[in-house]
Amino acid sequence: PCRTLRSSNYYINANIKMKSVLFLALAGSAAAFAPVTTPKASFALNGETDLTGMPGATAPVGPFDPLNLADWGSDETFAWFRAAELKHSRVAMLATTGYIVQGSGIHFPGMLSSDASFESLSSMKPLESWDAVPDEGKAQILGTIFIAELITESKGVHYTKGGSLPTIVFPPVDFSGVDAATLKKKQDAELNNGRLAMIAIMSFFAAVSIPGSVPALVGNAAF
Repeated sequence: PCRTLRSSNYYINANIKMKSVLFLALAGSAAAFAPVTTPKASFALNGETDLTGMPGATAPVGPFDPLNLADWGSDETFAWFRAAELKHSRVAMLATTGYIVQGSGIHFPGMLSSDASFESLSSMKPLESWDAVPDEGKAQILGTIFIAELITESKGVHYTKGGSLPTIVFPPVDFSGVDAATLKKKQDAELNNGRLAMIAIMSFFAAVSIPGSVPALVGNAAF
């Protein structure tokens, strides 16, 4: 029973750690591009959704929708799926970068709290360093996540009602002067890199949680 309890606590903590990377996405992401409104109906083709003209549909993969989620539900559902993909892409890119930076021993100078230095955290594995963060610090991170998410979901017309997709940027970056072709290229890169990052961070968590599950990471000190 004790072993089961410890295992349950470990996976609960791992889930909290993953959500904590949202703080970085909400507080420091500059990868969010100009607002884009892409109602599902404008991509309808013979009763199905045509994704070829949307950001992220590039060679050699083309439209990336292996589960045909674009044809589930209503226009609002489609917009929610696209917003969710954007948010998870941005978080995953920051999470992957942060994990690599932390695993490489790169850190801020000074103290995180009165009894924890950034240097001491950098000597740990990335997920172990979360456990060393004081509860007050964790509460601040999670509180900031909640407030930032609430703000981004409350701006003007919601994206499920035809409004612009989320742009999580502090400070905001103005892409209004970028021509359409360049902006489309940047949006393609953001989504495609984000999809790869989601796979990468999932493999990192698998390597930590199930030793040997990712052969390429076996023996790496960060895992």
